[in-house]
Amino acid sequence: MSEKVAVVPGSFDPITNGHLDIIKRAADIFDVVYVAALQNSSKKPLFTIDERIELIKKVTKDIPNVRVESSSGLLVEYAKSRNAVAIVRGLRAVSDFEYEMQITSMNRFLEESIETFFIMTKNQYSFLSSSIVKEVARYGGSVKGLVPCIVEEALKKKFQQ
Repeated sequence: MSEKVAVVPGSFDPITNGHLDIIKRAADIFDVVYVAALQNSSKKPLFTIDERIELIKKVTKDIPNVRVESSSGLLVEYAKSRNAVAIVRGLRAVSDFEYEMQITSMNRFLEESIETFFIMTKNQYSFLSSSIVKEVARYGGSVKGLVPCIVEEALKKKFQQ
Protein backbone atom coordinates (compact mmCIF):
# COMPACT_ATOMS: atom_id res chain seq x y z
CA MET A 1 0.00 0.00 0.00
CA SER A 2 1.41 3.40 -0.93
CA GLU A 3 1.80 6.31 1.45
CA LYS A 4 -1.00 8.85 1.63
CA VAL A 5 0.67 12.21 1.08
CA ALA A 6 -0.92 15.62 1.67
CA VAL A 7 0.15 19.22 1.22
CA VAL A 8 -0.74 21.98 3.67
CA PRO A 9 -0.09 25.23 1.78
CA GLY A 10 0.08 28.78 3.06
CA SER A 11 2.15 31.91 3.25
CA PHE A 12 2.78 31.27 6.98
CA ASP A 13 3.94 34.87 7.49
CA PRO A 14 4.23 33.99 10.32
CA ILE A 15 2.97 30.54 11.28
CA THR A 16 0.31 30.78 13.99
CA ASN A 17 -1.08 28.30 16.51
CA GLY A 18 -4.08 27.98 14.18
CA HIS A 19 -1.81 26.86 11.33
CA LEU A 20 0.01 24.51 13.66
CA ASP A 21 -3.28 22.96 14.79
CA ILE A 22 -4.26 22.22 11.16
CA ILE A 23 -0.79 20.78 10.40
CA LYS A 24 -0.90 18.48 13.46
CA ARG A 25 -4.39 17.26 12.63
CA ALA A 26 -3.40 16.60 9.00
CA ALA A 27 -0.33 14.70 10.24
CA ASP A 28 -2.64 12.45 12.28
CA ILE A 29 -4.57 11.55 9.12
CA PHE A 30 -1.92 11.35 6.38
CA ASP A 31 1.33 9.36 6.27
CA VAL A 32 3.38 12.33 5.05
CA VAL A 33 2.46 16.02 5.19
CA TYR A 34 4.36 18.61 3.19
CA VAL A 35 3.98 22.09 4.62
CA ALA A 36 4.45 24.30 1.56
CA ALA A 37 5.41 27.88 2.36
CA LEU A 38 4.16 29.71 -0.70
CA GLN A 39 5.92 32.62 -2.29
CA ASN A 40 3.04 34.89 -3.25
CA SER A 41 4.14 37.70 -5.57
CA SER A 42 1.06 39.77 -4.69
CA LYS A 43 1.97 39.91 -0.98
CA LYS A 44 4.74 41.81 0.77
CA PRO A 45 5.86 39.38 3.48
CA LEU A 46 7.36 40.42 6.81
CA PHE A 47 9.55 37.31 6.95
CA THR A 48 11.67 36.07 4.04
CA ILE A 49 10.86 32.64 2.64
CA ASP A 50 13.97 31.23 4.36
CA GLU A 51 12.93 32.73 7.72
CA ARG A 52 9.41 31.32 7.35
CA ILE A 53 10.73 27.86 6.49
CA GLU A 54 13.11 27.95 9.46
CA LEU A 55 10.29 28.95 11.85
CA ILE A 56 7.98 26.24 10.48
CA LYS A 57 10.72 23.61 10.79
CA LYS A 58 11.36 24.61 14.41
CA VAL A 59 7.70 24.46 15.46
CA THR A 60 7.02 21.17 13.63
CA LYS A 61 10.26 19.39 14.60
CA ASP A 62 8.38 17.02 16.92
CA ILE A 63 5.99 15.87 14.19
CA PRO A 64 8.01 13.14 12.42
CA ASN A 65 5.88 12.88 9.25
CA VAL A 66 6.00 16.61 8.42
CA ARG A 67 8.31 17.96 5.70
CA VAL A 68 8.76 21.70 5.18
CA GLU A 69 9.50 23.23 1.78
CA SER A 70 8.75 26.30 -0.27
CA SER A 71 6.90 26.59 -3.54
CA SER A 72 6.42 29.43 -5.98
CA GLY A 73 4.48 27.82 -8.80
CA LEU A 74 1.01 26.36 -9.10
CA LEU A 75 0.02 24.49 -5.96
CA VAL A 76 -1.32 21.47 -7.87
CA GLU A 77 1.99 21.14 -9.73
CA TYR A 78 3.85 21.16 -6.42
CA ALA A 79 1.39 18.62 -4.98
CA LYS A 80 1.84 16.34 -8.02
CA SER A 81 5.64 16.58 -7.70
CA ARG A 82 5.31 15.25 -4.13
CA ASN A 83 2.86 12.49 -5.14
CA ALA A 84 0.21 14.08 -2.93
CA VAL A 85 -3.34 12.79 -3.03
CA ALA A 86 -4.68 15.74 -1.07
CA ILE A 87 -4.40 19.43 -0.33
CA VAL A 88 -5.45 20.30 3.23
CA ARG A 89 -6.86 23.76 3.93
CA GLY A 90 -7.98 25.24 7.22
CA LEU A 91 -11.29 27.05 7.49
CA ARG A 92 -11.83 29.63 10.22
CA ALA A 93 -15.29 30.92 9.41
CA VAL A 94 -18.01 30.90 6.76
CA SER A 95 -16.31 33.96 5.25
CA ASP A 96 -13.31 31.77 4.29
CA PHE A 97 -15.50 29.28 2.47
CA GLU A 98 -16.31 31.25 -0.69
CA TYR A 99 -12.66 32.08 -1.37
CA GLU A 100 -11.54 28.53 -0.61
CA MET A 101 -14.27 27.11 -2.85
CA GLN A 102 -12.96 29.14 -5.81
CA ILE A 103 -9.40 27.96 -5.21
CA THR A 104 -10.53 24.37 -4.80
CA SER A 105 -12.57 24.49 -8.00
CA MET A 106 -9.61 25.85 -9.96
CA ASN A 107 -7.25 23.25 -8.48
CA ARG A 108 -9.76 20.53 -9.37
CA PHE A 109 -9.99 21.91 -12.91
CA LEU A 110 -6.17 21.83 -13.21
CA GLU A 111 -5.71 18.40 -11.59
CA GLU A 112 -8.68 16.11 -11.00
CA SER A 113 -6.68 13.48 -9.13
CA ILE A 114 -5.89 15.70 -6.12
CA GLU A 115 -8.66 16.14 -3.57
CA THR A 116 -8.99 19.11 -1.23
CA PHE A 117 -9.83 18.51 2.41
CA PHE A 118 -11.05 21.28 4.69
CA ILE A 119 -10.36 21.13 8.40
CA MET A 120 -12.31 23.50 10.60
CA THR A 121 -10.05 25.36 12.96
CA LYS A 122 -10.62 25.04 16.69
CA ASN A 123 -12.92 27.76 18.03
CA GLN A 124 -10.12 29.42 19.98
CA TYR A 125 -8.32 30.15 16.69
CA SER A 126 -11.34 31.15 14.58
CA PHE A 127 -10.38 34.85 14.62
CA LEU A 128 -6.66 34.26 14.15
CA SER A 129 -4.70 35.23 11.04
CA SER A 130 -1.08 36.06 10.35
CA SER A 131 -2.16 39.60 9.41
CA ILE A 132 -3.82 40.19 12.78
CA VAL A 133 -0.81 38.75 14.62
CA LYS A 134 1.58 41.04 12.72
CA GLU A 135 -0.59 44.08 13.41
CA VAL A 136 -0.75 43.39 17.14
CA ALA A 137 3.00 42.67 17.33
CA ARG A 138 3.85 45.78 15.27
CA TYR A 139 2.28 47.97 17.98
CA GLY A 140 3.83 46.06 20.89
CA GLY A 141 0.76 44.05 21.86
CA SER A 142 1.04 40.55 23.25
CA VAL A 143 0.69 37.64 20.82
CA LYS A 144 1.34 35.06 23.55
CA GLY A 145 -0.87 32.03 22.98
CA LEU A 146 -1.53 33.01 19.36
CA VAL A 147 1.83 31.90 17.96
CA PRO A 148 4.51 29.49 19.18
CA CYS A 149 7.09 31.10 21.54
CA ILE A 150 9.80 30.96 18.84
CA VAL A 151 7.56 32.97 16.50
CA GLU A 152 6.70 35.44 19.25
CA GLU A 153 10.44 36.13 19.72
CA ALA A 154 11.00 36.40 15.96
CA LEU A 155 8.20 38.98 15.72
CA LYS A 156 9.70 41.04 18.56
CA LYS A 157 13.08 41.04 16.79
CA LYS A 158 11.53 42.05 13.46
CA PHE A 159 9.69 45.02 14.92
CA GLN A 160 12.69 46.19 16.96
CA GLN A 161 14.71 46.63 13.75
